[in-house]
Amino acid sequence: MTDKILIASDHAGFTLKEKLKPYLVKRGLEVVDLGACSRDRCDYPQFAYALAKKISEKKFKRGILVCKTGIGNSIMANRLHGVRAALAYNVKAARLSREHNDSNVLVLGSAFVNKDLGNRIIDIWLKTGFHGGRHLRRLKLINKLEKKIRS
Repeated sequence: MTDKILIASDHAGFTLKEKLKPYLVKRGLEVVDLGACSRDRCDYPQFAYALAKKISEKKFKRGILVCKTGIGNSIMANRLHGVRAALAYNVKAARLSREHNDSNVLVLGSAFVNKDLGNRIIDIWLKTGFHGGRHLRRLKLINKLEKKIRS
């Protein structure tokens, strides 16, 4: 059975997204692309929301978002319950986002990450596991505080 991964971008992340997709397929993943479908100007929140919603609803385990800086996508995606979107401009940040935060959405900024670096970031992000322990305690605290905020 092929694992599936979501990917989405805005116009500024479109070119990098398209360059990353073959690497994901090469790794044996079925890529579900939620757009954008061109470099035509569009609004990143709609794509980040669409991807994060599917993660939040547990329809997919992981996703990748790409825009110019990654900041807006991170802000939007992290508004949805259960989404732990991590912006990574380097391999170490990607690895730690999995080990310490159990990130389920990787966010990349096309202004800072090229195809080769993006592939290395994705590689480590996909193969790194969550460490649990004290980090699990912290994730549980985040969930508890999130419920408090929503009530």
